[in-house]
Amino acid sequence: MINIRPFREADPAAVEALLDRSFGPDRQKKTVYRLREGVAALPELGFVAFDNKALRGSLQFWPIQIRPLQSDGAPVPAILLGPLAVEPAYAGRGIGMGLMRVGLQRATQLGHKLVILVGDLPYYSRVDFQRVGAEGLRLPGPVDPNRVLIRALVEGAARNLEGLIEKPAASGDHATDTLEQREAAP
Repeated sequence: MINIRPFREADPAAVEALLDRSFGPDRQKKTVYRLREGVAALPELGFVAFDNKALRGSLQFWPIQIRPLQSDGAPVPAILLGPLAVEPAYAGRGIGMGLMRVGLQRATQLGHKLVILVGDLPYYSRVDFQRVGAEGLRLPGPVDPNRVLIRALVEGAARNLEGLIEKPAASGDHATDTLEQREAAP
């Protein structure tokens, strides 16, 4: 029987090992990891799945913002779902879906309005993620735009949304720098 618990009940080393098994040791080279560097995961939105005492899955959310490209408008706060990992031998048993349902419900309860992720639409559409509303979003690095998905937790939150997905302004010195700007700097 799978039990979903708060992330704090997991051993961080066991979670990192699970992430390596699920995504490979090069996972940290992906663009979404640039959004996580120097930013703390939202502790109230971290969950793990256990089967007896064995870790079988994990899910975290991170704060992000969407900076409008064509206006001087204020950045729009959002959260980034991921990484979502399931022990490979347990894939297809509903663990990932269970973690996401719990996480998205909690995010809604806490007043979050938008969730962004990079992933496969056929899988994530089962928990109401879609491309509609995400067409105008860009990430600070190479990403297949068809894999950028969005879920509005509040009606209309994704309407007319476009801009650059970046770290929240309070996350550090380079919070609003794009990956391209950092790589071009001397």
